[in-house]
Amino acid sequence: MQSTMYEVRSTFGTEKSSYFVPRKSNFMNVVITGASRGIGKAVAEVYAANGHALYLCSKNEVALYKTMEELLTKYPGVKIKGKARDLSKQEEVENFGQWILDNSINIDVLVNNAGNFLPGSVHNEERGVLEEMMAVNLYSAYHLTRKLLPQMMKQSPVSGTRGHIFNMCSIASLNAYANGGAYSISKFALHGFSKNLREEMKQHLIKVTSVFPGAVLTDSWGDYDNSDKRIMEAADIAQMVFSCSQLSPQACVEELVIRPQLGDL
Repeated sequence: MQSTMYEVRSTFGTEKSSYFVPRKSNFMNVVITGASRGIGKAVAEVYAANGHALYLCSKNEVALYKTMEELLTKYPGVKIKGKARDLSKQEEVENFGQWILDNSINIDVLVNNAGNFLPGSVHNEERGVLEEMMAVNLYSAYHLTRKLLPQMMKQSPVSGTRGHIFNMCSIASLNAYANGGAYSISKFALHGFSKNLREEMKQHLIKVTSVFPGAVLTDSWGDYDNSDKRIMEAADIAQMVFSCSQLSPQACVEELVIRPQLGDL
């Protein structure tokens, strides 16, 4: 398999960030999947804005490189490495996970954000849609987490914790809705995975948080006109993820539900 990797590093600058820092944090290595756009890109930015090292993954090589360049321009001095991989394929998940391990870092934050949405209903969606949704929305998180957990479980605690795993679920993980179909099924499954992982990791000092965003303005909304601010921005979700990772070691946000002020659409 051809390996594609980028690394970007420079001298730390003085540009002010618009991201609020809830409390002073230790330096962290942050692994983010689905990092080239939407929520994943916003999460990468909030951690970059606070000086943390990024290890990014995206299926789209060009988009990944562009995101890394944008972040370096805004936040000089932040270490950024990335690898383009299709995480709907287990062998590519394993490859990305091994690349992370080969960097010999403490894995302080893992954000399982890779995902996709295909609308449809159980009774008439095309054959294979469920398998596709499960592969990218559940199996990517499952296999990557399993690949990295042995390292996380044995690494020395930093400020009382061995790391924090965020699983990007959805409001569709909590409630069925029209045209949700296989997507909603896969997100319910991701929630189940996250709940089990939380119970297993308590004794290992690894935090696990399930994130349930409502409507967020990302590419999946196409040309949606949000001039009336009806739905949330990706930065809203990113800021909450970052804030959860800044709590004391004895505090863990297990479930983070975020909806638009006026409720679901």
